Amino acid sequence: MKFKIGFLALGTIIGSCNVNVKTNDPNRDPLPIAGTWKLLSGTLIEKGDTTVTDYTKDVSFIKIINDTHFAFLQHSLKDAKDSTSSFDAGGGRYSLKDSAYTEHLEYCKEPEWEGHDFTFTITIKNDTLTQSGIEKVDNAGVNRLNIEKYVRLKD
Repeated sequence: MKFKIGFLALGTIIGSCNVNVKTNDPNRDPLPIAGTWKLLSGTLIEKGDTTVTDYTKDVSFIKIINDTHFAFLQHSLKDAKDSTSSFDAGGGRYSLKDSAYTEHLEYCKEPEWEGHDFTFTITIKNDTLTQSGIEKVDNAGVNRLNIEKYVRLKD
């Protein structure tokens, strides 16, 4: 009898564990945020000042998101001979729970940004993603609200 109770208890413990198994199941729905996104506009609000940047003219910025990681790439379109003068890149892991999207920045051209988490509220409507959240990096003197509007790039 004790033997049966032990197996029952062990089975209950194992069965109650929540194991997250990733698969390459082609029938599994992709995350709605996964894809390649082109930044259309960015609004920064810091210390009462608002700066709006149109990313459809002189700058190109994309964000690539898969099931576990994100990466962003930006460069100037003004001077094709030296795009490194305004090149920026970064990436890392992210988490998504409901509309709370948190980037865990592991790699960045600006090293003082590495190791920080940035939580945004996101909305996706049709092919448009909007994210809004506070970016705070004390050692870079940054504390601002960042609002970005992206369009999904088609294959």
